[in-house]
Amino acid sequence: MFGLLARYESSRRSTGTLIAQYAGFLMAILLYLRYYKPYKQHITWKEILKKKAMNRFFQVNRDIFFRTLCLVIVTMYFTSAGAAQGEIVLAVNTLLMQLFTLFSYIMDGFAYAGEALAGRYIGAGNQIALHRIVRKLFLWGFGLSLAFTLLYLVGGKAFLGILTNESSVIKEANSYFYWVLAIPLAGFSAFLWDGIFIGVTATRQMLISMFIASACFFGVYYIFHHLLGNHALWLAFLIYLSMRGIVQTYLGRKVIFL
Repeated sequence: MFGLLARYESSRRSTGTLIAQYAGFLMAILLYLRYYKPYKQHITWKEILKKKAMNRFFQVNRDIFFRTLCLVIVTMYFTSAGAAQGEIVLAVNTLLMQLFTLFSYIMDGFAYAGEALAGRYIGAGNQIALHRIVRKLFLWGFGLSLAFTLLYLVGGKAFLGILTNESSVIKEANSYFYWVLAIPLAGFSAFLWDGIFIGVTATRQMLISMFIASACFFGVYYIFHHLLGNHALWLAFLIYLSMRGIVQTYLGRKVIFL
């Protein structure tokens, strides 16, 4: 039953993503026809197809594609490994991941802001403003991660009761709930650095950090899963989040000269 529900939820999200992508594409065409078509005569193919700029464009998108591929692989394997341990564990992991998803939505907002501001200041060559905005982002990120940790500590279990009324799932979730409490502090820097790295087009460094973090995820899980079971999966996921932030912090200091 829980497996069917998980597959239905995944299918529903995929359909929603597909609709959103094509709706965005249609909106782009309408905006072009409405606002930019008169400027078409002033734009030449020579300006559009500058070799160096186009190579850089495709390099950035290639790095982001492989980085996202790693993220999807880790997420899918997390679900698959949980499902292999039974429907109850799958349901517990899916339930607890909703708390991670809620936190990620908030941090994504700051990541998008970091992306826009970092791109603005790096383009203007304003290193002072770039350093200042990065520090402010991390102050906000650290503060919010503490707030979410306290929020989950106080009301997280009650929130789980809103999401499901299956007593067996809620009871089993209590055994793994403390892993969720560590997610905000372990993961906030990865979200912020992703936005900053994309803003300054340091996508190769972002890809390297994701490769290392993904390798750590699979390494930790395969070493400990026979001993710890589902706890090993959550341990691997937390190390994965932490390593993304740690490696990006190291590389980020070289990229933006903090």
